[in-house]
Amino acid sequence: MNAEVPDDLLACQARLEERRWRGLVWLTGEVADASRRALALWHARPGGAALWVSPEPPTSLEAEDWLPPAKARTRLGGEHDLIVYDAVSSGAGFDPDAFGALAGTLRAGGLLVLLTPADWGGRPDADYTRLAAHPWRAEQLSAHYLDRLAHLLAASPRAIRWPAEGALAIPDWPEVAPVESLPDDPDCLTRDQAEAVARLVRLRRRRPLVLTADRGRGKTAALGIACARLLAQGERGQGKEGETEILVTAPRPAAVAGLFERLAALRPEGRRHGNRFEEAGGRVVFLAPDELSARVERLDAGGAGAWLLVDEAAAIPAGMLGQWLAAFPRIAFATTVHGYEGAGRGFALRFRERLERLTPEWREWHLAAPIRWAPDDPLEALTARLLMLDAEPTPPTGEAPEWRLESPRTLARDEPRLRTLFGLLVQAHYRTTPSDLRRLLDGPDTRLTTLGNDAGPQAVVVSADEGGFDAALAERVARGERRPRGHLMAQSLAAHAGVREALSGRLRRVLRIAVHPAARRRGLGRRLLAVERQAAREAGIALLGASFGAEPGLLAFWQAQGFRAVRLGLTREAATGEHALMVVAPAAEGGEALAKRLADRFQSLLPSLLAFELRELDSAVALALLAEGGPRPLDDEARRDLADVAHGHREPALVRPAVQALVIDAAWRGARDEALALLAAWAFQGRGTAWLAARLGLSGSKAVEAWRREQVARRLSAGALSSGEGEG
Repeated sequence: MNAEVPDDLLACQARLEERRWRGLVWLTGEVADASRRALALWHARPGGAALWVSPEPPTSLEAEDWLPPAKARTRLGGEHDLIVYDAVSSGAGFDPDAFGALAGTLRAGGLLVLLTPADWGGRPDADYTRLAAHPWRAEQLSAHYLDRLAHLLAASPRAIRWPAEGALAIPDWPEVAPVESLPDDPDCLTRDQAEAVARLVRLRRRRPLVLTADRGRGKTAALGIACARLLAQGERGQGKEGETEILVTAPRPAAVAGLFERLAALRPEGRRHGNRFEEAGGRVVFLAPDELSARVERLDAGGAGAWLLVDEAAAIPAGMLGQWLAAFPRIAFATTVHGYEGAGRGFALRFRERLERLTPEWREWHLAAPIRWAPDDPLEALTARLLMLDAEPTPPTGEAPEWRLESPRTLARDEPRLRTLFGLLVQAHYRTTPSDLRRLLDGPDTRLTTLGNDAGPQAVVVSADEGGFDAALAERVARGERRPRGHLMAQSLAAHAGVREALSGRLRRVLRIAVHPAARRRGLGRRLLAVERQAAREAGIALLGASFGAEPGLLAFWQAQGFRAVRLGLTREAATGEHALMVVAPAAEGGEALAKRLADRFQSLLPSLLAFELRELDSAVALALLAEGGPRPLDDEARRDLADVAHGHREPALVRPAVQALVIDAAWRGARDEALALLAAWAFQGRGTAWLAARLGLSGSKAVEAWRREQVARRLSAGALSSGEGEG
């Protein structure tokens, strides 16, 4: 025993081990003292895997025992018995995402030791540098988030407190909970996991399975066990070469590392190459969401007999999930309900309607029993409280909602309201992390506007101010010579759209907007944006803008509020599988001209992008964007060309410009049907006959040609084309 470590603390750890629980030790003090006591605890441990997390490694430790917070994700899937998280040393700070990710790697009986100053929360720490957008410095920011953490830890009955001065505070642990009996399945650790595996293996055509679980319930391992048994069966999921092929996807390869580890352990005769496993009779292959969607789009994935397992589905947009749902007859969606990133609650609410409509016989299974630790684990409950991993919105009441500009200082001390507000954001967004909560409370120039009442907010919009650079700096940013922290949208418009005024002017960017599921379709989102636009106008801010994954529903919402597209990413984002779209609307004086300039430049570029870089963009999105450009006047000759095509005398490709004008005119007048989108895909994106035939259910080039002619005739007969006079 080391004399530096109180006997009570070592006895406490022993009691935790008996209960298969884990604990958090909050160790406070000056840098040298805190580090010395933490090292004493490190050396007093009986053994096992330990990890020290800090910007710089302690000189007395081995290199493999140290990890900088930025690399926390590299330990996902690993296990530790002791983690020391240094938030007290010079240059150290509290990274909420790293803390949340690493907490889940701690095994039963382990300790997570958090080192902080005694006055933690009184000022920003070094990690706030990531929040300090130009021209702010970290020390100028508020520290409401850290202050909240300190107050919660001081009041928590679950935290072990080890201050520099004063007595060690040990929680009064309750009696040991009864241990669940082991399942009959020798490969599984809980009955929940065994049932999940059985359901996966029995998966039937057009009956998707949705697996939900809190973190640490063995969800990903269950997918790996199921893959091993499906390969062993060799009966279903036949690939194009007669072998069993199971495709796996997730937001990041690291999310499914546990799947392939379990698979390799159960099928030692196979060969694992990263996130690809092969054996004589089949294979399991990981594909990133964007690559998977591209293959489905090209008809190179999916179809009869195809299998797909989706892990962390909550962090993937519902549009992509819907695409895969239609393409794969056997598919399972697994997601974490409450975790360090994303939230399955939002997934269930957003995706349930599509499941009901497309596959009404879908099934669901929830894994409740933890595997790495016993039920009622103190660290799990405490981490969830600190990081708001289990935040849920409050159901709306019948009272008429009123708008309110929230005070971060007040919110930090109003835990129920803060939980409700953050719960709204978690449910509405495909990827919400613990660090987002810190940004809400301490981000510079961040505004939180809500609609609700005393029971809690029903809708929220989060925005931040950008731009306001001097002309010289704006020019250097546009040329790629400078990249000041923050101002992501303004910098993108200056550097990629070539409009320097986006940086020299002032822009307010909507970071998040969320409405309670039970209060949707009541115009709350529209009301919030109107409030924000008015507030921007009063503050002299030229533009209100937003950036989001380009999908038809979201785009239609923003267009309905008067926003126009000004930039579209050329490649799909790996995390979302969608192209990032930026939109703006004028607010204060000067905004109208700037918004028009940005939108006009984008429209002039859009057709050529669709013909080359954006050939695989969702055709419905392409059509909606083209409609923003307004109608193109046609002369009499172009009208005759279209009439010739409609009546079968001319090849449509030879009058493509006239067909393009016809498509834009129809879209501008409000037509957004699937057939018009497919015609746009041919006219602007060069989609070929085979692609169109597959989507139209037609066979042969003649049938597709007849369809094109019929579409031209239909659009011509729907109404006279614009002459361009008084329109546009």
